[in-house]
Amino acid sequence: MRRFALFLPIFLFAALLPLSSCARTDARPRVSYAITAEYVPETRTVAGECRVAYRYEGDDALSALPFLLPANILREGNTPVPPPYEPSAYYKGKNYGGISVLAAEGAAGFSLNGEGSILTVTLNGELFPGETAEILFRFETVLAEIDYRFGAGERAVNLAGFYPVLCPRKDGAFLLCSFAENGDPYVADCADYTLTLTLPEGYGGAFGGETEESVFEGKRTFRVTLENARDIAAVLGEGMQKKEAKAGDVTVEYCYFDDPSPEKTLSVAAECLAWYGGKFGGYGRKKYCVAETDLPYGGAEFTALAMISRSLRTEDRAAAVAHETAHQWWYAAVGSDQFNEAWQDAGLAEFSAACFLDAHGGDYRAAVEECAEAYRAYYTLSAGSERRMRRPLTAFSGPYEYRSVAYDEGVILFDKILLVAGEERFFRAIRGYYAEYAGRIATPEDLIACFRRAGANVEGLFDSFLEGRCVI
Repeated sequence: MRRFALFLPIFLFAALLPLSSCARTDARPRVSYAITAEYVPETRTVAGECRVAYRYEGDDALSALPFLLPANILREGNTPVPPPYEPSAYYKGKNYGGISVLAAEGAAGFSLNGEGSILTVTLNGELFPGETAEILFRFETVLAEIDYRFGAGERAVNLAGFYPVLCPRKDGAFLLCSFAENGDPYVADCADYTLTLTLPEGYGGAFGGETEESVFEGKRTFRVTLENARDIAAVLGEGMQKKEAKAGDVTVEYCYFDDPSPEKTLSVAAECLAWYGGKFGGYGRKKYCVAETDLPYGGAEFTALAMISRSLRTEDRAAAVAHETAHQWWYAAVGSDQFNEAWQDAGLAEFSAACFLDAHGGDYRAAVEECAEAYRAYYTLSAGSERRMRRPLTAFSGPYEYRSVAYDEGVILFDKILLVAGEERFFRAIRGYYAEYAGRIATPEDLIACFRRAGANVEGLFDSFLEGRCVI
């Protein structure tokens, strides 16, 4: 998610760089989703089925599988956005939504935890290593009227997290996340997706994957394929316009409603995709889509798709696009535990955007100092606050503290490492991090090890920031 203060505007004229894939190819994802659904605007519902196939590669037999239900953060009693942003997000007053799982065929039964975040599916029998479990969910998701990463907004529909998501498994256990109003409390393994989505004929759609469409009897159907992805998402709406550009051999789409300078926004998207590809390793997909939509903050990231807020000023859109595009490397490709280690992708994406902007007319050192000033201002106002970066999202007091730690301090951390390691070793480590962990979930220790292999001994520096002992 984009931080709430934005970097400097830029002007883009540099030539695009060729992109090549550095993604891991040694194994296919263990999970696949085949989703067939229809969106009905009058009821704000997405109803259909989701077939999940999971190839188990653990050691012991499993008798149950846990699924995250992101859409249930919209249920009454949960807080999808921090209270300061509720007035702008709930444009018609507070209202609710959520997902109802109607059936789970291929399973013995299922149950929901108290907050509605985790659906536990009991299998018909034990699942042994090397075996595959298939479950067909029938579901209905109601979207709240909210400007949020998923919901029916004032102009557009943000469709994300509307289906059951298998919780990722790491070190012999499933990662179970609680809902949190700060950050992105959703951790997922990469999976292969096929989405068949039916809409009213007048609706357009912005999708990250390879897309085919057809029209029949007054309805429009999109079939989207997205492989090795953290998620699948879309922006839907009437009156959507589209422009395209090329970044090497990647097609870059910009879908928008009322952007006064769509050519400039598209140019930024193509430019930073190419720049990051040259700096970190190739994007590795055929298409990247940026969509203008309704959000109470700057943007939101999904695999091959970035959402950018319609409320942004023209001069702020470039920074938002640069940040969200960086998440194609630090989230969509290299995953991390966003719930407990939010800085790991948020801080690195913000740092990456600062580097890109500096290379295209911005001022990197001024951007870092802006982060330092913002960080000091927060802790001056909040004397005695927790200083550890390494903590769960539920441990942050609100968006101000979350932004100060995950984004501002995250940028400061990576800047300090750059100064200690030197540019050559720093970017050698970052390229190694991407090459080794694309398609996987990396720990902070994995990131530190990449710097060690690049010849940079920065473990103590990481430790001082993550454990809150540094003084900025």
